[in-house]
Amino acid sequence: MAPSEPLGDLVAALQRLPGIGARSATRLAYHILKTPREEADALCAAILSVKDRVTYCSICSNITAEDPCAYCLSPDRDSRILCVVEQPENVGAIEKTRGFRGRYHVLLGAIAPLQGIGPDDLKIKSLLMRISASDDPKVEEVIVATNPNVEGEATALYLARLLKPLGVRVSRIAMGIPVGSDIDYTDEFTMSKAMEGRRDM
Repeated sequence: MAPSEPLGDLVAALQRLPGIGARSATRLAYHILKTPREEADALCAAILSVKDRVTYCSICSNITAEDPCAYCLSPDRDSRILCVVEQPENVGAIEKTRGFRGRYHVLLGAIAPLQGIGPDDLKIKSLLMRISASDDPKVEEVIVATNPNVEGEATALYLARLLKPLGVRVSRIAMGIPVGSDIDYTDEFTMSKAMEGRRDM
């Protein structure tokens, strides 16, 4: 199939998505081709809506359609406890447990020198500003919930060194999550136990 053909272009575009190889992209392209026009239009509209309306929260850097996000605005959440995660999808994994009632801060990555990602590339400065801000209620504990891999551990240690002098308790989620896996693939029970068994750093 020539790459200039519309179907070939769709396969090539789908193949650029993470986790989608040539066979999956081809299968998806043929599925889209067979679906009614209304469903294809709905898919296109949903993609454009996400690109047009979804942004990052100016406080916690989570994804949101309204700024600030619902987690930052909710009066029911405990602003004294802050959970730091790597990516917005990690917030969803923790929320599934229905056990955490604090607020979040999303770093939008982890320290990974081999990939050229350093502390300045993450939302660490805004985290420090949130903790030291005088107009916010005092943050008493920061739970570091980065992934249990080399990059996540390096990020956790770096944050602990920065945060402890500020007088806040710094804890790390317990390692109920398998080492080398991602938080967003963790089941609710394991995530709940990891939050309960967090430890001081």
